[in-house]
Amino acid sequence: MTTGENEQGLRRILDMTRMIGILVLTLHFYFYCYQFFVHWNIRSAITDRLLRQIYRTGLFDHVNRSRLLSLLFLLISLAGSNGRKDRCETLRKALALAGSGLLVYFFAGYLVYLLPSPAFAIAYMSVTFTGYILVLSGGSRISRIIREKLDAGDRDREDSFLQEERQIPNDYSINLPARYRYKGAVRKSWINIINPFRGVLIMGSPGSGKSYFIVQHVIRQHLRKGFSMFVYDFKFDDLSRIAYNHYLLNRGRFAVTPRFFVINFDDLSRSHRCNPLEAATLRDISDAAESSRTIMLGLNRDWIRKQGDFFVESPINFVTALIWFLCRYQGGKYCTLPHVIELAQVEYDKLFSILRAEPQIEVLINPFVSAYLNGAREQLEGQVASAKIGLSRLSAPSLYYILTGGDFSLDINNPLEPKIVCMGSNPQKMLTYGAVLSLYVTTLTRLINKRNGTKSCLLFDEFPTIYFNGIDHLMATARSNRVATIMSVQDVSQLKLHYGRDQAEVIINIAGNVISGQVSGETARQLSEKFGRIMQGHQSISTNSSDTSITHSLYPEPALPVSRISSLSSGEFVGVVADDPGQKIRLKAFCAEIVNDHERLAREEQTYEELPMVSPVSPAAVTENYHRVKKEVQEIVLSELERIMDTPELEDRIIRKR
Repeated sequence: MTTGENEQGLRRILDMTRMIGILVLTLHFYFYCYQFFVHWNIRSAITDRLLRQIYRTGLFDHVNRSRLLSLLFLLISLAGSNGRKDRCETLRKALALAGSGLLVYFFAGYLVYLLPSPAFAIAYMSVTFTGYILVLSGGSRISRIIREKLDAGDRDREDSFLQEERQIPNDYSINLPARYRYKGAVRKSWINIINPFRGVLIMGSPGSGKSYFIVQHVIRQHLRKGFSMFVYDFKFDDLSRIAYNHYLLNRGRFAVTPRFFVINFDDLSRSHRCNPLEAATLRDISDAAESSRTIMLGLNRDWIRKQGDFFVESPINFVTALIWFLCRYQGGKYCTLPHVIELAQVEYDKLFSILRAEPQIEVLINPFVSAYLNGAREQLEGQVASAKIGLSRLSAPSLYYILTGGDFSLDINNPLEPKIVCMGSNPQKMLTYGAVLSLYVTTLTRLINKRNGTKSCLLFDEFPTIYFNGIDHLMATARSNRVATIMSVQDVSQLKLHYGRDQAEVIINIAGNVISGQVSGETARQLSEKFGRIMQGHQSISTNSSDTSITHSLYPEPALPVSRISSLSSGEFVGVVADDPGQKIRLKAFCAEIVNDHERLAREEQTYEELPMVSPVSPAAVTENYHRVKKEVQEIVLSELERIMDTPELEDRIIRKR
C-alpha cells in the first residue's frame, strides 16, 4: 500500500542496504590493504578482532567475492529507489554512466595485485571507489527517467481510422485505387463511388490534383461503362482530348454507337453548331422564362443574390417575352439567341407593338408598354437597358455562327441517338462564354431529366464559372433517371461568391459523395465537422520535488482536424462516399492518397489523337451569317407590323412614335 509509513520504511531499508554495500567495500579495503593501514597507523585491536571474525565466514577467500557482494547490495538499493523525475534524463546517458562505472570498478580488480607501495594502495582504493560512485550515480539516474512516452501534439494524423479496402464495382461506379496509413503501416484501399447519381462534389485548391487524380478517371470509367456524357471543359481542350480518345476506344461497348460533338467558340472549324433555344425544346413559356433567367444571371452574376428585385426581374421578363415571341413566330424558325439579341435592339414603338400583339406575352410586356406610353423613360431604361447592355456583349460573329446552327440536339441520353458532348470555355472570356454555356447546360438538363434515357454523366470542371439555374433540383430528382452530376470546384467560398450563400450551401449539403483535396478556412472546418469525432487517447505528466504522476485519458476529437485537411499534398484526398441499398459500405469516410500509374498515363497521353476538324469555316461565311441574322430580324419586325396593321382587331396594338 502506498501509504506514507510504508514509503518511509522502504526508504530506510534501501538506505540500510546501500550502507551495507559501502561497509563491505570498506572492510575489503581494510583486509587487502592491511599492511598499508598498519604503515599509516590506521588500525585498532577492535577492528582487527572484527576482521578475524568476518574472515572465518569466507568473505575474503577470493579478492572478487567481497567486491561483488558490495556491488550486489548497491544494485539492490538502486532497484527500489524512486528518484525525482526529470524530462531531460535519457536511458542512454544513464546506461553510459553506469556502464563506465562498472568498467572502472572491475578494472580496479587488477590493481590489487600491484600493491608493493602505499601509492598503489591509494590508487586501488580510489579507482574502485570511483567506479562504485559512477555505478551509484548512473543507477539513480535511471530511476529519474520518465518511462511513459507522451503523445506529441503535432503527431501525424493520417492513421486515425480504418478505411474501405475492398473494391466494390458495379455498372455505374467510379473506383479509385488509393493507399493510407493506419497504426504506422501503409495499407491499400479503394475509394468506391458506387452511386454517382446521388451527386459528386470534388473540391480542392489549384494544384491539388482534381483533374489528374479524379476527373480523368471519371471520364475513362464512365465511357468504358457505356455512359452518354456532357463535359464542361473550362481549360479547353484538356478534358475534351481525354473524352474523345476514350470515346474512340470504347464506342464499341455501347448498344447504339454514340456520336461525338464539340462546342468551341475559339476555333470554329473544330466546332459543331447547336441552337440551345430550339423551339422544339421550349414546351411552354416557363421554359422560355428559365432560359431567360439563365442568360441574364449568367451575364450579371451579382444579380444571383438579388433575385426578386424589380430591376432584376424586369430584364428577365423582357428577354422571356423576346424568346417566346420568336418561338411562336413561324413555328420557331428564328428562335435563336442571336435573333433574341438583335430583336432587343429594335426601337421601342415597333418592338412593343409586335410583342403585345402576342396574347401569351401581353402580360409580360404590359409594364414596359405602360412605362413607355406614360413617359416614364427613366424607369423604362432601367427595366430594359440592363438587358440590352448585357445581351450586346454576346453580339459577336463567332457566337452567332455557333448559336444559329443545328448539327445536333442536346438530348444526350436519347437511347436512339446517344451523344458525347464537350463544351469548351476560355478563362480569358469567361464572362461572355459563361452565359452562353450556361444556356446550353440549362437546355441540356431540361431534356435529359426524363425517364427511359440511357445512363448519363454531366461533368463540370470549374463549376462556379457557369451559372446553372436549378442544379439542386437536378441533383435531387435526376437520380431516378440515371443522371450522374459531377462538379469540380476550388473552394466553398468560390461557390458562394458566384451562386450566393444559400444556393451554395444547398449544393454542398445535397451532394451524397464529397471528395476534397487541400482546402482551408471555412471549407476545411465544414469538412472536419462532416467526418465527425473519434475517441483519442491523451497523456499528461505532473512533476514536483518529491513525486511524478502520469494521467491517461480519452477525449472525443475530430477524425480529421482542420490542420490535416489544410496541409494535404497533391494527390491526397479526404471525403465521404454514399452507398446503395444493395451495396452497403460500412467505412464511408476516407483520407488517402490516390494511386496513379504515372508512366502508363504519360504513355497513353502520347498516343492521343487531336480533336478532329468538323468543317473548314471561312471568315466570310461567319460575317455573312452575322449580317443575315440582322437582316432576318428586320424582316420579322416589318412583316409583323404589316400583319398587325392588316388585321383590324389588332390595329389598336400599334404604338405610335412619341
